[in-house]
Amino acid sequence: MSSPDLPQVDAPVETGEAPARPSGTGPAARAPSFGLRRLALVLPTLATAGAILGLALAAYGLPETWLGRIVLGLFTLLMAWQSFTAWQYLYGLIATGMGDRVLSPLERRAATVSSRPTGLSRTAAVVAIHAEDPIAVFSAIRVMARSLQREGGHGSDIDIFVLSDTREGAISAVEEHEFARAVAWAEREGCGMPRIRYRRRAQNTGRKAGNIAEFCRSYGDEYDFMIVLDADSLMTGAAMRKLARLMEENPRVGLIQTVSYAAGRDTLFARIQQFAVRLYAPLSLRCLETWQGPDGSYWGHNAILRIAAFSQNAALPVLSGKPPLGGEILCHDIVEGAFLRRAGWEVRLLPEMGGTWEEMPTNLIDLLGRERRWCQGNLQHIRVLPMKGLLGASRWHLGVGILGYGVYPLWIAFLALGTWQAVSLRELGLLGYGVDGGTPAAWGLAALVVAVMALPKLLSLGYVLASSERRAAFGGTGSLLVSAAIEQAIWVVLWPVMALFSAGAVVSTLFGRVVRWDAQSRDDRSVPWGEAFRLQSDAVAAGAALAVLVAVAGDPLLAAWMAPVAFALLTSPAQSVLTSSTRLGLGSKARGLFLTEDDTRQAPELAELHQSRVTGTASAPAGEPVTWLPGPIDPSRASTPR
Repeated sequence: MSSPDLPQVDAPVETGEAPARPSGTGPAARAPSFGLRRLALVLPTLATAGAILGLALAAYGLPETWLGRIVLGLFTLLMAWQSFTAWQYLYGLIATGMGDRVLSPLERRAATVSSRPTGLSRTAAVVAIHAEDPIAVFSAIRVMARSLQREGGHGSDIDIFVLSDTREGAISAVEEHEFARAVAWAEREGCGMPRIRYRRRAQNTGRKAGNIAEFCRSYGDEYDFMIVLDADSLMTGAAMRKLARLMEENPRVGLIQTVSYAAGRDTLFARIQQFAVRLYAPLSLRCLETWQGPDGSYWGHNAILRIAAFSQNAALPVLSGKPPLGGEILCHDIVEGAFLRRAGWEVRLLPEMGGTWEEMPTNLIDLLGRERRWCQGNLQHIRVLPMKGLLGASRWHLGVGILGYGVYPLWIAFLALGTWQAVSLRELGLLGYGVDGGTPAAWGLAALVVAVMALPKLLSLGYVLASSERRAAFGGTGSLLVSAAIEQAIWVVLWPVMALFSAGAVVSTLFGRVVRWDAQSRDDRSVPWGEAFRLQSDAVAAGAALAVLVAVAGDPLLAAWMAPVAFALLTSPAQSVLTSSTRLGLGSKARGLFLTEDDTRQAPELAELHQSRVTGTASAPAGEPVTWLPGPIDPSRASTPR
């Protein structure tokens, strides 16, 4: 896929020079403690990784063969990454226990700020879409419009925009129809309704980033702030207005990012993921907010931007070289956030804002497809890292995103070479983390590695169990414990498949494969057996090869140790099919499994959106029949652009 030529005014060729800082702003004031907060994460990580390496050398000695040294090097790198992850959760738990002492003034204010409009600013809530289901999009817009109306005011402070990049004539016709119905509905609803607006571009220059940039040029003078939403985003009126108030009160802030939790889907895969994110994300997010301070990052949606700051400083360059690593920047959001920080604007995170949601892929196949796209986008940031003027924290955000995918090839290489070494030496060695070493150093290594790998989930589970309110949000103690145990068991068989796929995505990207960025499937989609076998045949082949190798080795301990990995790879098509079942997902919900606060304390906005999906009542104006399309829109079968 070639990258289209971009007008230089919109996407200047990279020069590496930082833009001038906007008048009246400068580098955000940074509390002296931020350097210490960051060291408090980095130093324990390095110390733990060093301890693991020391124990490995004490247990097994310095390898004499090239194979042994490669396995040791891979093991050390992977355990350093796992140590970093574990310390994030411990750091987050400690920061959470410290309460208000580690909160930023912005976060303290967010807990008390009013959701009533002040009349001092105007905000555009923009929903960027491309070949999405128009009925679903406008159903969510109606829900958000009603929520804004419930918050009071005259409805003139926030307008809702649909920014369409749809080229397919059939889909765009439905968009226009749904827009007209939404406008008529809003007029009938009367006072307090926000204005709903729609714009479709003739040219799709720059994809979503270009779509947002074009909006800023065409409509930016009408608004002070912009709330960026994806096609699957949902935000309460209270959250929107609070974000606008916070921007009014903090003129040095260029962007506030909220945390949007996945909700609203009912396949077994989606429900497990929604549960896992709600359970495991809070401590890591608290760690992130505590050490980054004003040096935050942008995640591309469910965030509010200061339009003037964004327009003047966040223009994207065209990277040198050919795609996939060169050309048009695909994962643009984190780069735009880094450019805002480079220009002196604060970029803040509100990890406990509430009232914002998104959806996620509802099956393993669609998730892996998204991961392939994100992998290419993140690896492209290798060429963004050296740009002049970027803050160290911004480079860290970019680097962590790159490493998050880069560890997968290391894991696959470690498992493959470690198995080869174990077959040759007839002992697990580092592949077994020291469990068969038989010495104090080996047992110490095993204990430390298991602690590092288990700590994130154990700390998160303990944090929830420590509060009756948090336990109730997950359906109670029994439901929480059973759900967490099942989630962990399923993760054991999902992880090898995801690791193998992501490793392949990294390697193929580095060798020049360009991924298509098509519209995502967002419905509760059941995966057919044929599709699962066709797309996961490489995982089945890898599982078969591993099983044969282990069987030929004739080592019972090695066979038992590697059996979960081989089983996971061999059964990967069945995993995709079974976990994509809505019947199993709703059945687990009926039995009290994988519940989150979006089930036990469901917000009115989520309930309304769910009702619109079940009956269509929320998506149709009063007195009008619902115009259902004959099934999900398939962009490949739509007519050509008008």
